[in-house]
This record gives sequence, structure tokens and C-alpha cells, in this order.
Amino acid sequence: MADVPVYVIANFSIDDAATYRTYEKGFFPLLKRHGGEFVTYDDRTETLEGRAPRSGRVVLFRFPNEDSARAWYADPEYQALSEHRRAGTTLEFITMIHGLPPRA
Repeated sequence: MADVPVYVIANFSIDDAATYRTYEKGFFPLLKRHGGEFVTYDDRTETLEGRAPRSGRVVLFRFPNEDSARAWYADPEYQALSEHRRAGTTLEFITMIHGLPPRA
């Protein structure tokens, strides 16, 4: 299978802004280290159909492929940093979505 981009969506509520800020400051260098790219976030999403995710922040970022996304998530430095996210937020989900393969 050809490399396809992978998108990661996270949904969480921020319970302790200062603790979350520590996570946020260290997040971007680790994301870039693994080829990741921040796309956007929204604190006021709108669900058009179906059950809405927990109210709070929805974050979207992208990796060039699944291996890069898995390496980022498994990175011991990221896992150590993510303890600040775990302590400062209530997480609903972190989901990986595979993009479409390149057209021939």
C-alpha cells in the first residue's frame, strides 16, 4: 500500500489551563519531529447530524503516513509530555484517520 496521509483528531475538555499549557508548549516540536503538521482546532464545533462529541476542544493535525503518526504517539518524550494533557484535560478520544492514496 502506498503511503497515504494520516489525520489525527482529538476531542477533549480543558480542566486546568495552566497544566494543559505545559503540554501545548512541548507539543509542536514533537509533532514536527515526526513530520506532523498542525491543521486547526475549534472550541465551538457544530454537529450537523448524529451524536455530538463532548463539548470542548477538537484538534486536527496531519502526518505524512501511518508510521509517522504511530512513531509520534509512541515517542517516549511525547508520552511523558502527554501526562500534562492527561492531568489538565478530560479526553473523549484521539482518533487516526487514513487519507486517500495518491491517484494514478
